[in-house]
Amino acid sequence: MGDMSNSDFYAKNQRNEENHAAGFGCSVMDLRSLMELRGTEAVVKLQEDYGGIEGLCKRLKTSPTEGLTGALPDLDKRKEIYGKNLIPPKKPKTFLQLVWEALQDVTLIILELAALISLGLSFYHPPGESGGESCGAAAAGVEDEGEADAGWIEGAAILLSVVCVVLVTAFNDWSKEKQFRGLQSRIEQEQKFQVVRGSQVIQLPVAEIVVGDIAQIKYGDLLPADGVLIQGNDLKIDESSLTGESDHVKKCADKDPMLLSGTHVMEGSGRMMVSAVGVNSQTGIIFTLLGAGEGEEEKKEKKVKKQDGAAAMEMQPLKSAEGGESDEKEKKKVSVSKKEKSVLQGKLTKLAVQIGKAGLLMSAVTVIILVLFFAIDNFVLQKLPWLPECTPIYVQYFVKFFIIGVTVLVVAVPEGLPLAVTISLAYSVKKMMKDNNLVRHLDACETMGNATAICSDKTGTLTTNRMTAVQFYAGDMHYKEIPDPGVLSPKSLELLVNAISINSAYTTKILPPDKEGGLPKQVGNKTECGLLGLVLDLKRDYQPIRNQIPEEKLYKVYTFNSVRKSMSTVTKLSDGSFRMYSKGASEIVLKKCSHILNEVGEPRVFRPRDKDEMVKKVIEPMACEGLRTICVGYRDFPGDPEPKWDDENAILSDLTAICVVGIEDPVRPEVPDAIMKCQRAGITVRMVTGDNINTARAIAIKCGIIHPGEDFLCIDGKEFNRRIRNEKGEVEQERMDKVWPKLRVLARSSPTDKHTLVKGIIDSTAGEQRQVVAVTGDGTNDGPALKKADVGFAMGIAGTDVAKEASDIILTDDNFSSIVKAVMWGRNVYDSISKFLQFQLTVNVVAVIVAFTGACITQDSPLKAVQMLWVNLIMDTFASLALATEPPTESLLKRKPYGRNKPLISSTMTKNILGHGVYQLVIIFTLLFAGEQIFDIDSGRNAPLHSPPSEHYTIIFNTFVMMQLFNEINARKIHGERNVFDGIFRNPIFCSIVFGTFAMQIVIVQFGGKPFSCQPLDLEKWMWCVFLGLGELVWGQVIASVPNARLRFLRRAGQLTRKDELPEEDVNEDNEEIDHAERELRRGQILWFRGLNRIQTQIDVVNTFKSGTSFQGAGALRRQSSTTSQTQDVTNVSSPSHVSLSNALSSPTSTTAATAPPTTGQC
Repeated sequence: MGDMSNSDFYAKNQRNEENHAAGFGCSVMDLRSLMELRGTEAVVKLQEDYGGIEGLCKRLKTSPTEGLTGALPDLDKRKEIYGKNLIPPKKPKTFLQLVWEALQDVTLIILELAALISLGLSFYHPPGESGGESCGAAAAGVEDEGEADAGWIEGAAILLSVVCVVLVTAFNDWSKEKQFRGLQSRIEQEQKFQVVRGSQVIQLPVAEIVVGDIAQIKYGDLLPADGVLIQGNDLKIDESSLTGESDHVKKCADKDPMLLSGTHVMEGSGRMMVSAVGVNSQTGIIFTLLGAGEGEEEKKEKKVKKQDGAAAMEMQPLKSAEGGESDEKEKKKVSVSKKEKSVLQGKLTKLAVQIGKAGLLMSAVTVIILVLFFAIDNFVLQKLPWLPECTPIYVQYFVKFFIIGVTVLVVAVPEGLPLAVTISLAYSVKKMMKDNNLVRHLDACETMGNATAICSDKTGTLTTNRMTAVQFYAGDMHYKEIPDPGVLSPKSLELLVNAISINSAYTTKILPPDKEGGLPKQVGNKTECGLLGLVLDLKRDYQPIRNQIPEEKLYKVYTFNSVRKSMSTVTKLSDGSFRMYSKGASEIVLKKCSHILNEVGEPRVFRPRDKDEMVKKVIEPMACEGLRTICVGYRDFPGDPEPKWDDENAILSDLTAICVVGIEDPVRPEVPDAIMKCQRAGITVRMVTGDNINTARAIAIKCGIIHPGEDFLCIDGKEFNRRIRNEKGEVEQERMDKVWPKLRVLARSSPTDKHTLVKGIIDSTAGEQRQVVAVTGDGTNDGPALKKADVGFAMGIAGTDVAKEASDIILTDDNFSSIVKAVMWGRNVYDSISKFLQFQLTVNVVAVIVAFTGACITQDSPLKAVQMLWVNLIMDTFASLALATEPPTESLLKRKPYGRNKPLISSTMTKNILGHGVYQLVIIFTLLFAGEQIFDIDSGRNAPLHSPPSEHYTIIFNTFVMMQLFNEINARKIHGERNVFDGIFRNPIFCSIVFGTFAMQIVIVQFGGKPFSCQPLDLEKWMWCVFLGLGELVWGQVIASVPNARLRFLRRAGQLTRKDELPEEDVNEDNEEIDHAERELRRGQILWFRGLNRIQTQIDVVNTFKSGTSFQGAGALRRQSSTTSQTQDVTNVSSPSHVSLSNALSSPTSTTAATAPPTTGQC
C-alpha cells in the first residue's frame, strides 16, 4: 500500500517540477541528488551548481540567519512542491482482515470442519427407511417425534459460537490496534524541533518542518529531515542508523556539510538548512524501497518509532531494493524487540504450550475411547453387520465423538491467556498515561513490577532541574549569597559577565515567567541557565553582549561532552588577538588554571597548594551542602602566530580563574517519599551522577537514598573502575558482585560506568534472586544504559531524543514519583494475570476431566459442545476482561518484588486451583451419577443421538457455570486474603461482567432449548444451582484456612526450574509470534520454533565453550547479548562448577570473551 502512495507521490512531483521550477530555483530531484553526495564531493557540487550554501538559500528563498517568513501561502506551496515531513503510514488492518486472522486458529478450523460435516450429515436421509431397525441400538431414537429434523441445530450452534469467538477476538485486536496508533501518534506529536522563522526561534512539531527551514541542532537531537550545515560548532553525528558505521562523523560547513534524517547529534551544535523532508529524505527513500509497508509492520507492534525504520537497516543498508521478501525477513531479524524477553511472556508461553499439549492428548484419548466403545458395543458384543444404509448413521456418531474431542481441546487450550495479558497491558498503558508514564514498549509495563533495583540520574529526576546560583567565590572572598555587584572589581565583573554570556549555548535563555509572580522560565541547558541567572542577579544583561558577538562570529567552540566536562569558546578581539572563555566542573577546570583574579581583578599566580586549599575551604563546603560547583576562567592568545586549535590539551591549559559558582538544584519535594515507598517495596534505589562525590552524597541523604549509620558505598567513577577491573583492565563479574550490593551512590561517572554497572547488576547471579534493573536517564550519554536496562525511563521534558529513543517508558513530567506509579501498575499487571490464571486453570482442569470421564463412562460428554464453547467464552474472554482490569492498590507496594525466577503459579494459587477443582468435580460427578435420584427426574445418561435435552444434564451445565461465576469472585485475591469482596465496586467492569454473564446464563437455560441442549428449569432447581455455586465462596474460606506449609507437594507445582527457564529467555528473539502474545498462540509453530531455538542456543553455548575464544562465533553474533546471558546462566545452573566455569570464561585463552561487555552492551 505504501508503494502505491509513494509512486503516485513521485508521479505528482514529476508534474509539479515542470510547473514550479520557476517558483524555486531547484526541483525535488535536484535536491535529492545533492543529498546523495558526501564529504568534499558535496562541497564541490554545492559550490559549482549553486554557489555555496548562500546560493542554495537564495534559490530556496530563505535566509540563513532569519529563516523563512512563516507566511502560510509560502509554507503550503513548499509542502506541495517538496512534500510534507512525514512518511505515509501503512493503512491499519481493517476489521475484516482481523476477523480473517482470528479464523486462522487451528482449533477453530477443526471445529468449523466438524460442524460442517455434522450439518451435512443431518440433512442426509438414508434411502430405505426400513433399514433403521437393522442398524441396531445406534438408530434407536433417531426418528423419535421427528427429532431428526432438529439434527442440524448442533452443527449450526457450533458455527454460531465460532462466529462469536472470532468476532470477540477480532474486536479486541482492533481496539488494541487503535490504542497503539493513538499512542504512536501521541509519541510523534511530542517530538518537536527548534526552527528559526522570521528571526524568531520557535519549537515546531517535526511534521511541520518544510524545505528551506533553518533548524537549530544541538547535542542529543535526532535529526528530523535532511539538511545542509550552515554553521557548526564541534559537531559530531552518529550516522550508524544509516551507514552501520559506529564511529562519530565530524561535520563542518566547508568539509562535510551533509546532515541526514534519522541520525543522532552526539556532540556540538549548529544550524542547518532543511533540504529534503518526508519520503524524499534519506530515511524516507529507504522506507519507500522497503515499501513503507514492511517498515510499518513493526510500527504496529509498537516496537519501532518512526525513525527507527532507518535504524533497522543497520546491518545491511538496502540489501536488495526489489527483494521485498528477503528484506522483510532481514528487517524482522534486526528490529526484533530490543529486550531479550519479557519475563512474564516467557513464563506464560511455556505454560500455554504445556497445557495445550496436555489438552491435545486428552482430546485424542477421549475420541479414541468413544470410537472403541461404540465399535466394540455394536460390532463385537451385538455382532451387528456393517450395512451400507447404516453408514450415514454410524458416521454421524463418529462425527459427534470427534466434536466432543475437539471441544475438550478447545476448553483445555487457554487461548484467553494471551488475551488477558494484552488486555491487562493495554488497560494499564492507557491508565498509566494519566500517571505521566508514556509506555513505548508494552512489556516494559509488566517488567517494571518485577524491578528489584532502580539506577537513577540525579539532575532533573531526583532534583527539580531549576538551577540557581546561591554561593559565589571571587576576588579571594567566599560569598554565602550572591553579593551586590558593587562589591566586585569592575574588571572581574566585566570578564565574568562576558565569559558567561558568550561561553554558553545561544539557545539557552531566561524568559519572563508565564504567569504573573511565577518563576522566570529557563530554556535550554539548565546549568547554563543558572549561570545566566547569576548575570541577571549581578544587575547585568547577557543579551546585548550576544547581539554584539553573534554565534557566526565565534571563532571556535569546544562544546561540552562527558569526557571534557567543560566548555570553551574562542573569540577574536579587535586587535587581532584571541580570548578563550572556559567553564566546567570546578575540580577539572581549576587543575588547568595557573592564575586567579585577585580582589582588584588582576591575575596572581595560583600554585598547587593554593588549589588544595581552595578545594578544602571553598569547593568541599559548597559540595557538602549539595551544590554543584562550576569554575569560570579565561585565557588570552596572541594573534600571530595563530595557536594550533586542534591541540586541545595545550589550548585548554594555563587558564586564569575568574570565579567559582555554587549552583543549587533543589530536591523535588515528592522524591523522599517516593524513595521510601520504593525501599518498602523491596526496590533498591541507586544514584548515578556526573556530579562530584560530596554534592552527590549530600543530595542522596536529602532524598533518603542513604541513611547515616548504614553500611553502604558512595564512590566515584575512578574508584568504581579500580574495584571492578583486573590488572588487564577487564571488568570481572566476581569483583562487580563485591561492589554493587552495597553501592548506593556512584559520582563523577561516565556513561560507560553507568552501562557497566547496569550490565553487572543484571548479569549477576550473586543474590538469591536475579536482579531486574530499571534505569532513568535524560542525556544522550544515558542511551547505552537505558537500552541495556530491563526497563529504561527517559525524561519527557528534559530528555534528549536519543534518550527517548533508547527508552521503554517516557516520564512526561520528569518526576521520580511517577516511577513508583509504574511499579504499582507493573505489579498489578502481574497480579491480574495470576488472578486470571488461577480462575482459568480451575475451569480447564474441571471441564477437561468432566468431559473425559463422562465420555469414557457414559459414552457422551455431560457438557455439550455448544455449552463448552459458551463456558470457554465466559471464562476466557469475559473473565480475562474482568480480572485484567482490576485497579492497583497501595498494598501492592508492601511486598517484595517477584524477581526473575519466581514461578508463575505460586503455592497459594496451586492450593486454590486444586482445592476448587476438587469441590467442583465432587459436585458435578455427584449430579451426574446421582442427580436423577436427588431431584427425582429422568436420567440424561445414555441418551440416543438427537434425543431432546434432558433436565438432568441442564442442571449439571447450570451448576457448572454458577460455580465458575462465584469462583471468579474468589479469583480476585491470590495471596490468600480472606475478604474477596474487598474493593469490588471500584471495578465496574468486573461487576457488569459478572452480572451480565449471570443474565445470559438465565436466557440460555430458559430459552436456549435445543441448540444449547438445555431444558428450562423451575425456580427450585435454579435455587439449588445457585446454592451449589455459592458453596464456592464458603469453600474458598476453608481453603484459605489450610496453611501452605502443610502442603509440601505444592512447592514443586508450577515451578519453573532454573534450567528450563533459561533457554526460554530467548525463545522470543527470532519468533515474533510469542512476543506479542496476541497472535493467539499458533501451537504447532511455537513448538517448532522452540525446538529449533533451543537447539541453536545450545549449539552456540557448546561452541563457545569448545572454542574458548570469543563470543563472536558465527552463531553467537546472531543473538550476542542473549547468548552471553545464557552462558552466564549456564554457569549458574550448577553452583559448584560456577567458579571454574566463569574462570574459564575469563582465562587468558579467552581474552576476547572476557572483554565482551563493551561489545554485548551495544548490541
